[in-house]
Amino acid sequence: MVVVLMLACVAGGGRAADAGETGRRAGGAVEEGAKTGGRAVRDGVRTFGRTTKAFFTRGPKAARETWNANAQDTAETARAGGRAARDAARDGGADAAE
Repeated sequence: MVVVLMLACVAGGGRAADAGETGRRAGGAVEEGAKTGGRAVRDGVRTFGRTTKAFFTRGPKAARETWNANAQDTAETARAGGRAARDAARDGGADAAE
């Protein structure tokens, strides 16, 4: 709950009233960083849940396989978020992925 509130504050209040081009770029990067952080938390919770289910329904080997598969998905999401934050910092957020 605390993480969600922090992310909402960062994403909603990341831009200054009159910061110019630099402020827009920084604000876009902050917003993309917050989105990436939120997605990482979401993916972590999903990984834990799926792994726990696999452990109790199919055993430890299936749990390990599930964990590894979900870890790859989380890493891909993090890389995409990093690219989006970098692009937002460079371009002012005009082409940032959502």
